[in-house]
Formats: sequence, C-alpha cells, structure tokens
Amino acid sequence: MPAKGKHRRPKQNPITRKLALAGTGGAALTLPLISATTAGAAGTSAPAATVTTVTAATVVNAVTAVNAPPTTYSVVVGDTLSEIAADHSVSGGWKQLYEANRAVVGDNPSVIRPGIKLTIDARAKAATAAKAAVKTAAKSASSYPNNLDGWIRESLDVMAKHGIPGSYNGIHRNVMRESSGNPKAINLWDINAQNGIPSKGLLQVIDPTFKAYHVPGTSLDSYDPVANITAACNYAAARYGSIDNVNGAY
Repeated sequence: MPAKGKHRRPKQNPITRKLALAGTGGAALTLPLISATTAGAAGTSAPAATVTTVTAATVVNAVTAVNAPPTTYSVVVGDTLSEIAADHSVSGGWKQLYEANRAVVGDNPSVIRPGIKLTIDARAKAATAAKAAVKTAAKSASSYPNNLDGWIRESLDVMAKHGIPGSYNGIHRNVMRESSGNPKAINLWDINAQNGIPSKGLLQVIDPTFKAYHVPGTSLDSYDPVANITAACNYAAARYGSIDNVNGAY
C-alpha cells in the first residue's frame, strides 16, 4: 500500500500473551447399593472429568486404548459395584460390570466379598472416546467456512485465546481496504516492495512483521488467511491498541 515504511521492522519483541487454560469437571453419579459385606464405608465419588483439546494424539491414544487388555480390581471393604463401575468409567455401569464378573460375584450382585478380583474392561469406553474425538475433530475442522467470513471468525477465536483485541467489523473493514478480500494479494510497487519485502495477504503484511507477530497455532505461511489476519491484528494491537483503531495504511 502507498504508505512509506508500512509495517516497519519492529524495534522490540512483540508483546507476549499467555493462553489461559480452563477446565470443567463433573462428578459421576453412583448408585446407593451393592456394598461389600464386611463393612459399609462411605463410597467415593468418581474422578472429575476434564475437558481435553482434541488433537491427533488424543485420537491415537484413544484408539490404542481400545486394543489394551482388560485390567483387574481387587475388592476392598466398603466397595460397591456401582462405585467401582463409576470410578473406572465402565461402559454400561454396574450392571455391565456384574455381568462380566458374575462367575466370581455370584448370583447376588448386592453381595461382593473383599478380596475377589473383578475384571475391568475399559475397551468399550475407549472405543466411545475414540469415536467422540474423531467426531469432535471433524466438527471443529468444518466449523469455519473457507471464505472471508470464516477466516475472520476463526481468527477472532484464536485472538480471543491469546488476548488479542479486535472486532469482526474492524478486521473486515481493513481487509476490504487492503486487499478487497483476496488472500493472495501482493503489492509489488510501493516502498516495501522496492526494499524486497512486499506486503502480502488479506491485511497486506510484510514478512518481517508477520514473523515478529506470528501467533502460535496458526500457519507459518504469510498468505494463509487466518495466520495473516491474526498476525496483523497482533501487530495492530501492539502499535495502535487494536485493529479497530486502524483506519488507513498502517
């Protein structure tokens, strides 16, 4: 764009922003029955579940767990089948656990003796987790349309995670001025181009600026729409407070 020195090489390192991770938890419900006969100690609740980001490793680990052999659990005083099933996230709950161990438990599921070995088969749960992970990953991958609207919305989500300010309208307004929405736009005639670092992409960012303000988790390709928008907004935040404050060549 015509402004001389646009996106000048920064004199200092970009502002570092830490990503705040949040998790939620939920206790599993246990049924008030089937206790070990020697004592009636209070049952323990199931471990709290945590929210895990779906990655390729998540899927691989879940699929690997599907093929893992079943484990065993030694009943202790105060145990119940419902609590054991909840603690080990047995698919099908205490009924499934009982059916798998009827031979050692006996005909009465309300009576389990301390010391007996129960087979805990977590493979069904792992298979369910693997399917859910793949489904979530596929949904995430397709949640943003491959157009300007989708690129801006995905960038805003990345920016929110990294504490980078900016609004949809602020980004859209600047994109339309800088590139008319063409992610492959390049300026080959201004001072930056003459210096061998032409402005590129939706928000016309030169390579030194893109590299300095690149946001982790986005592409290293300066033409990538989401990476270009996010890096430009990171630069604008450091220099102008927000991309919303940019109304001309920057």
